[in-house]
Amino acid sequence: MTDTSSALRIVWIYPDLLSTYGDQGNALILKRRAELRGIPTEVVHVHSSDPVPEHGDVYLLGGGEDRPQILAAERLRADGGLARAAHNGACVFAVCAGYQIIGESYGDDESNPLPGVGILDIRSNRGETRAVGEIVADVDPALGVGRITGFENHRGRTVLGPSARPLSTVVRGIGNDDRIEGAYQGQILGTYLHGPALPRNPELADLLLRWRVGQLSPLPPAWGERLHDERLAAALH
Repeated sequence: MTDTSSALRIVWIYPDLLSTYGDQGNALILKRRAELRGIPTEVVHVHSSDPVPEHGDVYLLGGGEDRPQILAAERLRADGGLARAAHNGACVFAVCAGYQIIGESYGDDESNPLPGVGILDIRSNRGETRAVGEIVADVDPALGVGRITGFENHRGRTVLGPSARPLSTVVRGIGNDDRIEGAYQGQILGTYLHGPALPRNPELADLLLRWRVGQLSPLPPAWGERLHDERLAAALH
């Protein structure tokens, strides 16, 4: 049996509710890029009937439809494990529906505001039009990631509060509001990027790993970097 007592613990939250557009790939690529550097890794799948463990390193939430999103938010609020983990310094990476529900509030399918988990200072509601298509954005230089790409499919419009910072500035697409995409606050990061986001943007995956393990050894360019460059060129063509 493998000793995972000192492993990097990646917690994939509610794959039965929040896992559209291949969001499991975010867990797979984090595990792969950690293990290529000799970092032992454990991936924990937490279904909506399970308690959320408080002692993970990286927590991942994906996208979902309106009703699963509401159910996920209600269960995460009642459970409290994710909020306690974030309070204790864990890293959280949330996509689309997951991004909205970790905020202070989000809108249901009739634009009624509902309470979120409250670990990211954002508020989301439904826009008049749906944002669908490739998105390109330049990440805040403080994060050292560069330009990212992804696929968005949402009606959400998201406003940042004073404690959150924009993840990136939109080059092409909609993101939060036609100007900025995503948000981060400490080691909590949210985005509308599917695709999945981390395999398409290896530097973003490495940012999450650095937040938990510190300095990383470099990896030679491989399929992840080629995918990023190919999608970036296609989106800007």
